[in-house]
Amino acid sequence: MTFAPRLPGSSRRARRTVVTLAALSGALLVTACSPSASGSSDSTGAGDGKVNLTVWSWRVEDEAAYKKIFAAYEQSHPNVNVDFKAFKATEYNKILATGLAGSGGPDVPQVRSYGQLQTTVASKSLLPLDGKVDLTGWDENIVASAKGKEDGKIYSVPFARQTVQMFYNQGLFEKNGIKAPTTWAEFIAANDKLMSAGLTPIAVGAKDDWTLPIVHEVVAGARFGGKAFRDAVVAGKKSFTDPDWVASVKVVGDLEKYMPKNVTGVAATDAQTLFSAEKAAMIPGGSFDLSVFQKANPNMKIGIFQVPPAPGSPSGSTATTAGWADGNFAVSAKSKHPAEATELVKWMTSKQFGQMVNDDIKQITAVPGVEPSDPLLKQMSENYKNSGSPYVLLTDFRYGTPSGGELLGKGLQELLLGSKDAAAVSQDLQTGISTWFKPSA
Repeated sequence: MTFAPRLPGSSRRARRTVVTLAALSGALLVTACSPSASGSSDSTGAGDGKVNLTVWSWRVEDEAAYKKIFAAYEQSHPNVNVDFKAFKATEYNKILATGLAGSGGPDVPQVRSYGQLQTTVASKSLLPLDGKVDLTGWDENIVASAKGKEDGKIYSVPFARQTVQMFYNQGLFEKNGIKAPTTWAEFIAANDKLMSAGLTPIAVGAKDDWTLPIVHEVVAGARFGGKAFRDAVVAGKKSFTDPDWVASVKVVGDLEKYMPKNVTGVAATDAQTLFSAEKAAMIPGGSFDLSVFQKANPNMKIGIFQVPPAPGSPSGSTATTAGWADGNFAVSAKSKHPAEATELVKWMTSKQFGQMVNDDIKQITAVPGVEPSDPLLKQMSENYKNSGSPYVLLTDFRYGTPSGGELLGKGLQELLLGSKDAAAVSQDLQTGISTWFKPSA
């Protein structure tokens, strides 16, 4: 996934302690080191008596938006300065673990969700937030992303809900006399017509295996049964060798002819470029991709649709939209300002913060009752509200190694290479997660 399926960084420079001897007055002035290590109001280095809170994130591309958001927080909390720092996504986990273990880490770290949160929880690096933040009325699938698996405590506040869907180029569809499909037959007919026009119907970057479970959810979520199937697997009533799951994996292979040639050699960024350059008419992706596409080609009119259920789908004619919490904000156990850091994270449950996530970060807020102003984000949010299901391999099968997403990603690569069929891919997934997953029933 982007999650989808994403964020830059540089190593954090340690601030040197400056010691100035004022000989005439005989005063010794000490200015403190890192913001999170400051223990008094004038140790922020600003000399303004304010508390300095450092927020770390992997969302480099959202840096300007977050600075705008935290400027709004500072207006209503004049005793606080918020210092936002973003790091490269692929390096962030290691940087954060080092920062939380030492004295120079953030007061408020952006943390991963679901299974990827558990290592941070187990290290006792985060303060429990039960009784301090109120997530009553929030989507329980989203709240689950913020909890410790073992103790059930809340350790963070989700910042956004992500969904997956099919993006399409409305101009190319109109040029070829195609409307967003509402049945599987219409979907296949659209692909055939686009291919005959010399276009790549569906841009997929299968070289990056993490994208393939997203592709699977977009084109075949309804085929395996969405939330009903997820509930059955978690309860031990079904497994990933179930015929409906196997059939859903086969759907991806059946659609290969509509993807770029030698798709397993195409990177995710190359697939995005194909779509943005209007050489591909569709691309399966996450809500987090919307702003990327809008910036890459502001003149392209983008639409989205739920891929209609393939024949044999347990849900009949009902399409699904898979969703999950992308990440959360927490309070470091080593923060010298836990009360102020907690207050900031508590503010992240407010409608003010939620609206700014929608409008400035261009993602769907996790805060209930806040509508995106962007019509496409609003449509994504409505689709999830009306026919949503958990992104099953992310929400429930990232709590052990190998994770469900890793197994399916590699398996789908093998499927597209022709080295394994859908049944073998599904069996490998079931065998792999069985080494650590225990049904709840």
